[in-house]
Amino acid sequence: MRKPTEHHADSSSPADSPVLAATQSSEQPQSLSRNQRLDRLPVNRAHRKLLLASGIGWAFDAMDVGLVSFVVAAIAADPHFQLTLSERSWVLSIGFVGMAIGAALGGFLADRIGRKTVFTATLVIFGIASAGMALSMTLLALLLARFVIGLGLGAELPVASTLISEFSPAAHRGRMTVLLESFWAIGWIVAAAIGYYVIPNTGDWGWRWALLIGALPLLYAIVARIHIPESVRYLESKGMDDRAEAAVRYFEEAGGVAPVASPRQAPLQRIPTRALFDSRFRGRTAAIWMTWFFVNFAYYGAFTWMPSLLTEQFGSLTSSFGYSLLIAIAQLPGYFLAAWLVEVWGRRRTLCTFLAVSAIAALLFSQADSVAQVLGFGMLLSAANLGAWGVLYAITPEIYPTRLRAAAAGAAASVGRLAAIAAPLLVPFFLALGNGEKTVTFIVFCVAFALACLSALMLPERKGEQLED
Repeated sequence: MRKPTEHHADSSSPADSPVLAATQSSEQPQSLSRNQRLDRLPVNRAHRKLLLASGIGWAFDAMDVGLVSFVVAAIAADPHFQLTLSERSWVLSIGFVGMAIGAALGGFLADRIGRKTVFTATLVIFGIASAGMALSMTLLALLLARFVIGLGLGAELPVASTLISEFSPAAHRGRMTVLLESFWAIGWIVAAAIGYYVIPNTGDWGWRWALLIGALPLLYAIVARIHIPESVRYLESKGMDDRAEAAVRYFEEAGGVAPVASPRQAPLQRIPTRALFDSRFRGRTAAIWMTWFFVNFAYYGAFTWMPSLLTEQFGSLTSSFGYSLLIAIAQLPGYFLAAWLVEVWGRRRTLCTFLAVSAIAALLFSQADSVAQVLGFGMLLSAANLGAWGVLYAITPEIYPTRLRAAAAGAAASVGRLAAIAAPLLVPFFLALGNGEKTVTFIVFCVAFALACLSALMLPERKGEQLED
């Protein structure tokens, strides 16, 4: 249930939105704050550059999750490993342990030392650890590399979505954030393609080559992030007005807008992370955490085991890669539809609709008894689920103030990763109940999304509003 919020200079209701007021009134441009200047900008090449540099990190996250789910069977057959079913579960889950820690730690550090610092460091950590995983020869080395990869990618997602939220124009903020999530679907598609073409055709070292090939765009993303300015809201919160002004002008010049200096702003008072649980924020914290937990439990519980489940259904590992690729491609329409609806319907209505469609698709998928039905319902399930996940990332940064925003997004993502840790470990138990992949799909998706819908109804709606300070 939404708690009353304190309305400061950067917080308003839709009816009193500073963005609308600045547009409709005769107010002089000099009186606009830097954040109002950012909110009035058209989407330009600087926004697109930020979206691409951020999206590549999201694609890496999907490629990591996708590739490890595709290559775990190949690793199990590698003579250096010969993994048991239990060890395969740990390989799938240990990365999520790192992601849970990385998300919470990365969000906390982004509020303390800056978004850009963490934003750049995440991919450096990921690149080093990925090389270590590709070269590992023992189970211990493999698990350590998976854990460190998780640390980097865990911090990546909440910090990137926070930066996108803080730089995007108010009228396009939800759409930009959901489009950021679309790179996750692209990464999954690339992972499925690598799994289909590379792993079966390159011998015992196929999974190692797959990991190295997947990291090729890394250098571009790191260089691009070095040139992206620090968050204006973060800089202002620290009293760094000159750097904040330069960051705004970076986006104004890219959009062909003549820059006009804004008044200096006093630093914001530091908000401790424990404020997530005080009377101002605990209602929204409980709601967002529940939604994150159940959406992640449902997604990772099924999709990290998707190749194995499809292999059980169709009897061929190579065929399962092909079917997984088709299901992965189906994620993109869900993202693009969510990106459109999130600014038309609003965040909460869009999220609940996609969750409901996911539950229906899961029920139909659990009853499927032919290849066509499995693929059709699987594609619908994938599109709806990933669309809901994108909207969830759009909501989270909007409902907290600047000095708490990245830490709150990181904490929520960390709770989601805890669900991702538990889900792959529980899948073998569900498989043992009988009826294989149908039991997994029915239990994991239907229950999780039904509960997620209930918690989503409790979230505040921030469509068209400025981010609150």
